[in-house]
Amino acid sequence: MTRSLPIAASRPHGRRGLPLLPSARAEDLEPLPRYVVWEITLKCDLACKHCGSRAGKGRPDELSTEEALDLVDQMASLGVEEVSLIGGEAYLRDDWDSIARRVRERGMVCGIVTGGKGFTAEHARRAKEAGVNGVAVSIDGLEATHDELRGRRGSFQAAVRTLELLREVGIPRAANTQINALSKDEIEAVFEVVAAREIYGWQVQFTVAMGRAADYDDLLLQPHELVHVMPRLARLKARCDAAGIRLEPGNNVGYFGPFERTFRGKYRRGHHEPCTAGTTTMGIEADGTIKGCPSLPSEDYVGGSVRDHSLADIWRRAPAMQFTRGRTREDLWGHCRSCYYADDCLAGCTWTSHVLFGKRGNNPYCHHRALELLEAGRRERVVRVEAPPGAPFDYGRYEIVEEAWPEAELARARAAAADLEGA
Repeated sequence: MTRSLPIAASRPHGRRGLPLLPSARAEDLEPLPRYVVWEITLKCDLACKHCGSRAGKGRPDELSTEEALDLVDQMASLGVEEVSLIGGEAYLRDDWDSIARRVRERGMVCGIVTGGKGFTAEHARRAKEAGVNGVAVSIDGLEATHDELRGRRGSFQAAVRTLELLREVGIPRAANTQINALSKDEIEAVFEVVAAREIYGWQVQFTVAMGRAADYDDLLLQPHELVHVMPRLARLKARCDAAGIRLEPGNNVGYFGPFERTFRGKYRRGHHEPCTAGTTTMGIEADGTIKGCPSLPSEDYVGGSVRDHSLADIWRRAPAMQFTRGRTREDLWGHCRSCYYADDCLAGCTWTSHVLFGKRGNNPYCHHRALELLEAGRRERVVRVEAPPGAPFDYGRYEIVEEAWPEAELARARAAAADLEGA
């Protein structure tokens, strides 16, 4: 299989000249971006159906090596503790290991996330010499499903080979898995594949309706399917624990259902916390554009460019970086605003809700919400009513349809909801 998926016909230049506030507010001085996800290039050798950035071509004005190394120094000065290098594909940038080496020299943890299609023994050696702390390889299903999602025949075998190459040079390995309509029935089998490669961590995340994923109506899970998926993930959490693998639910997996303590009992609060964009998390695009989270749509959440302002000034004084600081229940709408857990959750993942509805504050991908509706015999579906325009980090528009569970499916759904194994 070789597929050419829609990518942006032209990559826009990074947004420049955005204004900052004259000074930082008191509430903007305390948050520190402890974790940074940095897209160092948008070049990619895959054509993934679920790619939110529509990666493939590089941006026209990606940072030079000198600019990138200076940005690393600014991160260290701002208090960043961990940096994940992503793409596109990070290794398609010639100086990727120089950037990784500077991250380590400045005392920060450096990870890399890869699809592994063109990852070689030479890449593994360079990563080891640069001091990379760990590499996460994306495996989204068994071979046919993974290759279908990734758009290139041989992608699955290449990803598995990448895990082996990393093991040979002694770099700790993790795996990432997208859960969607194509992969949902294979998550147990994916666990077997990745566990056999002696990984230390496994992150699972629901595919979100951004970029190419919004082009495919049949790719997304429906919110009511969480009733079936979450108990399966809880059982896999127990298997991960037994194997010494840390299962990490993505920020859009949850929330506050019967398995919340199973998934997040070791979190600071013992349960899901509100969106961390702009409080402990920062996203950086390859042209020096700064966002509170790497996944957020750029059109709505760009704080500024490091070519115009220092990283610290953007973090503290850009209005687009401040939306989670002081967020309350009053900022929510729909079911989320009236939810029992609203003050703790604050609608969960901003990325998920914004790309569905063009605004944040109401997230139907919630296990607690799905169970509450199920108790009344109701469920939710999301229906696309407007297609995305075709730009990086773009989105369409969806509407929520609340309806009665079909009688033929209701009993099975209630049986799944009663399955508390692993809680």
